[in-house]
Amino acid sequence: MSTPLPSRGVRVRVPASTANLGSGFDTLGMALGRYDHIEVRVLAEPGLTVDVTDAGAGDIADVPRDESHLVVRVLRRTFDHLGVAPAGLALRCENAIPHARGLGSSAAAVVAGVAAAYALADRPLDADAALAIAAEFEGHVDNAAASLLGGAVIAWLEEASGRWHAERIAPHSGIRPVVAVAAQRSSTHATRGLLPESVPHGDAVFAASRTALAVHALTTAPELLLPATADRLHQHYRAPAYPATANLIEALRKAGVAAAVSGAGPTVLALTSDGVLPAEVDTAGFDIVELPIDAAGVTVTDA
Repeated sequence: MSTPLPSRGVRVRVPASTANLGSGFDTLGMALGRYDHIEVRVLAEPGLTVDVTDAGAGDIADVPRDESHLVVRVLRRTFDHLGVAPAGLALRCENAIPHARGLGSSAAAVVAGVAAAYALADRPLDADAALAIAAEFEGHVDNAAASLLGGAVIAWLEEASGRWHAERIAPHSGIRPVVAVAAQRSSTHATRGLLPESVPHGDAVFAASRTALAVHALTTAPELLLPATADRLHQHYRAPAYPATANLIEALRKAGVAAAVSGAGPTVLALTSDGVLPAEVDTAGFDIVELPIDAAGVTVTDA
């Protein structure tokens, strides 16, 4: 029997994220300073209202306003996990993270829903449970771990237990991310379908060495980010899905910039030292934005 929740409200701020960082496929992530804000209220009477507004993302027309909304589904799942139940819910979302661009919009929604549910149940947020719920909805947790913990993260699956884990690492203060956001949208499911079932042994060795180097470069030696973000596991397989993205990454890397596909794309991530892309690189068709690394992760306050 679920415990009824008292009427109250919370506000959640959740950061965008970028995953893979080139070499760390499904392993490395980083939180970025663009935020979705949601407000969730437990109502005394049954019912559900969902209000969605836009703060510049331009992607709200096809967002559902019913039980199929991702945050609502995550709230329900987390309430079940906690053994509590609201009579009614009112959800208000202010979206600033672009949808389907590789900046972790769905992972942010999942983290926001979990964090809100824990707060409404008056429970301290359980990071392990949050990752487990995120994996149910996302299939992997690199983006979600970054939005949850802030900073940069290393995520991994413990196969014996089936449990996901993540550790936060502190990025070097000299790293200034720039994202080139494409107008084109992409689907993680669709681009994942372009990946092969297996890769050559040499590519696996290359990936292992560059992922290890990436951790060192991100935390201690940002001058090594260019070789550390090199990839042979996923980007070239996905390139046909977004040729403009692949071309921009190639041009940036030739100019000495550590550039990679952000998550499933088509946004490009550039890890710079000055927040500026080289003037000689053609970025037509992309919205260029410097985003700071978010250090806090998801935050919750009373509404």
